[in-house]
Amino acid sequence: MATELEELLGFLSSPSPQITKAAVDIVRGLTGSEDGLQSLAHYANTLLPSLSRLLTGHKEVSEPVAEALVNLSQNSDLAWKMVEMGMVKTAMEILYKPECGISGLLVMLLVNLTQLDAGIASLLQTEDEKMHGLYVMKLVRSFCRSSSETRDDPFEHVGSILVNISKQEAGRKLFLEPKRGLLKQIIRQFDSSSPLRKKGVSGTVRNCCFEAESQLQNLLLISEFLWPALLLPVAGNKIYNKQDTSKMPLELGSALSIEREPVTDPEIRVQTLEAIYLITLQDAGRRALWSVNGPRILQVGYEDEEDPKVMEAYERVGSLLVDNNGAEEPSTET
Repeated sequence: MATELEELLGFLSSPSPQITKAAVDIVRGLTGSEDGLQSLAHYANTLLPSLSRLLTGHKEVSEPVAEALVNLSQNSDLAWKMVEMGMVKTAMEILYKPECGISGLLVMLLVNLTQLDAGIASLLQTEDEKMHGLYVMKLVRSFCRSSSETRDDPFEHVGSILVNISKQEAGRKLFLEPKRGLLKQIIRQFDSSSPLRKKGVSGTVRNCCFEAESQLQNLLLISEFLWPALLLPVAGNKIYNKQDTSKMPLELGSALSIEREPVTDPEIRVQTLEAIYLITLQDAGRRALWSVNGPRILQVGYEDEEDPKVMEAYERVGSLLVDNNGAEEPSTET
């Protein structure tokens, strides 16, 4: 005899839209609690395909379905089953349909699925040489086109997907391919007013800098955008004098000659300093930093810094510059 939960899941396939909608709403409610998630997990093989089919329906059904899938995908076992059944492909196909009204939820689903290696591989399309990177290119394009100035920014969480992807070597190499120019597109989003976007960009760039030993040239190809994104968040609050800015490229010197909005999130400042550290581990990376008067910027920024973890990150870069160039370490005096 079927249990109440089995009967409920059966209603997800009902020919009656009203009954299906009612069943979907109950399932969504159950996914909001840990007990409900655990109960539903026992029926994953029935539940997940049913929900996947309903994602293509009208918004009054597809929206609560997507909410349920986002909640369910927080469970790593269920997320793995979703990846295995092709949920990444399903989400991407629906996301780019003109009539899609659940973009933000589908992006959140992809954020959760790409926390798994299998989810990253699925999004990278690693097994299809002709299609490899196409999904990621679409997401980057949407991330860069959608406006963070509006209240509804369904693609701002793409930044988190990019961070997840860049944790894998295959993802970093895709971002650093000069012909695709993906990192250049991503890095320009650091000017956004959205803290989520900023953190997504800084985390992605930092991860890509782990390839500095073999890909430094590709990183430095976008120096015009790279150094402002890495150095402005850690440049402190002072307006720089002409003596300092005259030794910087225009894009840095101009920004540091005027009042600017500080980057208040210490995690972003740590990530940019870690990226600078990874670059300056290489001789050519250190020379590139010196060429934009980077050590002076770090010195001034260090003087303004109050967060202990960020100060520690400054000091790591500073000690590297001292050891290799004989430069003075940023002073701790204000």
